[in-house]
Amino acid sequence: MTFNPYNRRQAILLAASLVALTPGLTMAQAKLKVAGIYTVPFEQQWAGRLHQALKAAEARGEIEYKASENVSNADYERVMREYATGGSQLIVGEAFAVEAAARKVAKDFPKVSFLMGSSGKPAAPNFSVFDNYIQEPAYLSGMVAGSMTKSNKIGMVGGFPIPEVNRLMNAFMAGARETNPKVEFSVSFINSWFDPPKAKEAAFAMIDKGADVMYAERFGVSDAAKEKGTLAIGNVINTQAQYPDTVVASALWHFEPSADRAIKLAKEGKFTAEDYGQYSMMKHKGSSLAPLGTFEKKVPTDIVAKVKAKEADIVAGKFVVKVDDGQPKSTAK
Repeated sequence: MTFNPYNRRQAILLAASLVALTPGLTMAQAKLKVAGIYTVPFEQQWAGRLHQALKAAEARGEIEYKASENVSNADYERVMREYATGGSQLIVGEAFAVEAAARKVAKDFPKVSFLMGSSGKPAAPNFSVFDNYIQEPAYLSGMVAGSMTKSNKIGMVGGFPIPEVNRLMNAFMAGARETNPKVEFSVSFINSWFDPPKAKEAAFAMIDKGADVMYAERFGVSDAAKEKGTLAIGNVINTQAQYPDTVVASALWHFEPSADRAIKLAKEGKFTAEDYGQYSMMKHKGSSLAPLGTFEKKVPTDIVAKVKAKEADIVAGKFVVKVDDGQPKSTAK
């Protein structure tokens, strides 16, 4: 076979021309470099949902994923800068306690895309925000809880009384009142995102005062309910497999719609500053009520029907769960 250098040069020129004409082609085919930065362990509910969604994208071959857990607030800016200078194209994390620092890093790296949990607004050109707007399934789980309490007393243990927690607890309380107007609530915050022993002790105190259903906004509450033989409602993740006789229902958060959107836009070079909050809502499949599972035959059939009807109304936009970010108060006497 005769080698023709002219044909080889033509092929190289043609390939170069195609790349020049389709600049997004190479970017779309390459794996996006993504970094996750979390102030808590991967197993914590909130961070765990982010980590899970990004690991799924990694498993599909869409991204190269690196992550840091247990990053202190004091170190957060440094870790952000290390990832940004190290070639990460999309950085996902939480800015709640480090808003000013996180936004400064984003401003210093305008070509890097940032998707950060935040109570603030997006900042052009590259700082998008998200939040766990799962008040809809929280309301539905409250409807279930209201029907399951025999003492009409529900205990609620949260991390911090911030909007991200308050809106879920308030929605849960509203749902419980719909199915049981007589229900009373005991509310407590442990001022920590991950302290299962402290949450457990707070739950014990409420159970000792008559609460027979616990709202487990934090890890540790379901352990207390299991030991005391009471029931629990989960939050963000489904732990019924670990507590089959304790956890009745859970309001689940699915970060995949938010993560997948950010990854797609970043790969296409179209990532801009926007609020991803809506992608945590049920109509976007960003949240859901977990299957009743082991409690399918234990929850009253009329309540199951009411919950399903309410869920359908929520998805159809016929019923809107109020977003109440105010700190919930105890009503128990």
